[in-house]
Amino acid sequence: MSSSEPKAPTADELDAYIRTRLAIAGVDIGQLPTEADPVTGAPTQAAALSSLRDFVSATPGVLNRWAPPAAVAGDPAAAYVQQSAPPIIYPSITTAWTAEPGKADK
Repeated sequence: MSSSEPKAPTADELDAYIRTRLAIAGVDIGQLPTEADPVTGAPTQAAALSSLRDFVSATPGVLNRWAPPAAVAGDPAAAYVQQSAPPIIYPSITTAWTAEPGKADK
């Protein structure tokens, strides 16, 4: 590993990140049991954190490096076009703002 590459986060740093992200989403992992409950099958806090730590350590990096192919046979690939020009949330308003005078009225 070169000095320009970031160091991998520690388990404590990952736990803090995970707890923060869950809190932002309104999830309190402290509501999970601390001991396994075979009746409900609910994961323990430690099991949930372990699973999320594994996910955060592996998956986001893979997703972050993915990019759609830019072109297929010289034409922009459909996946690339979707990424470079995402759908407009409110197309009717955008059309009214960008349409030529008189065309938005019809």
